[in-house]
Amino acid sequence: MSVQSAPADTTAPAGPTTKQSPATTALAGGATGADEPAATRGRTSIADVVVVKIAGVAAREIPGVHAMGGGLSRTIGAVRDRVPGGRSNVGRGVKVEVGERQTAIDLDLVVEYGVPIADLARDVRENVIDAVERITGLEVVEVNVTINDVHLPDDEDSAPETTSRVA
Repeated sequence: MSVQSAPADTTAPAGPTTKQSPATTALAGGATGADEPAATRGRTSIADVVVVKIAGVAAREIPGVHAMGGGLSRTIGAVRDRVPGGRSNVGRGVKVEVGERQTAIDLDLVVEYGVPIADLARDVRENVIDAVERITGLEVVEVNVTINDVHLPDDEDSAPETTSRVA
């Protein structure tokens, strides 16, 4: 996955010193000064986790996507979902690389049996790209979709039924 980005600006801004975390992307560098228009004063930064969550929600909106993530992350997620007060992780199965103006996204999916995978992957790509570009303003250069598993109708997470030999 490659994202083209401009070199990072190493000059310190005038005024108070701000520290930007490595997982945050500056979307727009603003100007400073009272003579600048209000809309351009300051800077907008988008954390990688924001792109992860947007892409995760957008991918799950497509009919035929049963779950996201690899086997281990789905198992851990299932345990987390059952814990009282635990929240599901919308970013499970999503990896992003974010540059200054562009992002690339990798998705790991489990699809429902019978859904045409090529059509599903196309629909997921379109929805993810639309959501990320619309909400963040970043250009999505690629969305790589990996199908890890197929959910069969009889693959329920319930425990198998046992019959008792004693009445």
